[in-house]
Order: sequence, then structure tokens, then C-alpha cells
Amino acid sequence: MQSAIRIIGIDPGLRRTGWGVIETLGNSLRFVASGTVTSDGDMDLASRLCQLHDGLADVVHVHQPDEAAVEETFVNKDAVATLKLGQARGIAMLVPARAGLHVSEYAPNAVKKAVIGVGHAEKKQIHMMLKILMPKAEFKGDDAADALAIAICHAHNRGGARMRMAALAG
Repeated sequence: MQSAIRIIGIDPGLRRTGWGVIETLGNSLRFVASGTVTSDGDMDLASRLCQLHDGLADVVHVHQPDEAAVEETFVNKDAVATLKLGQARGIAMLVPARAGLHVSEYAPNAVKKAVIGVGHAEKKQIHMMLKILMPKAEFKGDDAADALAIAICHAHNRGGARMRMAALAG
């Protein structure tokens, strides 16, 4: 008998890092929890990264996911902001990796396509589709909603990812 796989999706950000935990069994999805880890904008960068690390580590410890998925960083015109986002993303990948989880990465358009069916969508459309896919889902804010969407994207793509990894290893 197959057992449910628990997935954490992480939407990295230096101010707010969203997280969402779901379970998938076959084609069914079940909401577990979601939230946001925040950092204090008045603190230095290293301290803020520590806050994100400690907050995500607590989430991983409490919810015990089996796999993790993180959204890829998009490059914008502000190089300093992009670099800081990349550092927050490093924390978002490090925490589950240190917990022994495989971490998959997804482009923002792939996440939207997996949840809504098209690669370009409004935040409101993502929120509505999350409620359709998981009626019991609760999320406060775009960061937690995006993280749940990332987890759903991974649930839809995880079989193909496992096969690609096996082909590379073999």
C-alpha cells in the first residue's frame, strides 16, 4: 500500500519567506499547513538570514516533510535586490537539504502552469485555484499561497523528476 508523501514548498524572500506543506497520495492533494517566516528589516543581512534559517528549520522540524520544492529566482534590474533574494533562496534550499530532503527547483512560470494551466497568471487566480484544489487550505498572504502552489507543482512533477534523476545516476 502506498503512503502519502509530505511536500514543503518554499517561496524565498528576504523580508518574507512563504512556506506551505501538503500531502499527496496518487492524484489527491491534502493541505497540511502554511505560513510565512519573516526577518527584521532593521537588522543586518547576516542576522536576517539567520532569522530565515531558524524559522524554516522550525517549520521543517514540526511538519517533517519528505521532499522540498523551492521557486527559482528571477533576475530583475536591481542587482543588489537580486543578490539578496539569491541569499534568501540559498537559505531556503539549505534548510531542507540539511534535514536530508531532496530539494527540487521550479521556475515561476512552471508553478503557475502546474496550478492554473497557463504560465502567466494573477495572484488572485492562484488563490482561487488553491481553494478549488484544496478546499481546506488556509493561507495568509501571497507568500504562503505561492509556497503552496510550489508544493503542488512538485506534487505534479515529482514522478518525472525521480525518473530523470535515476537516468542520470544510472
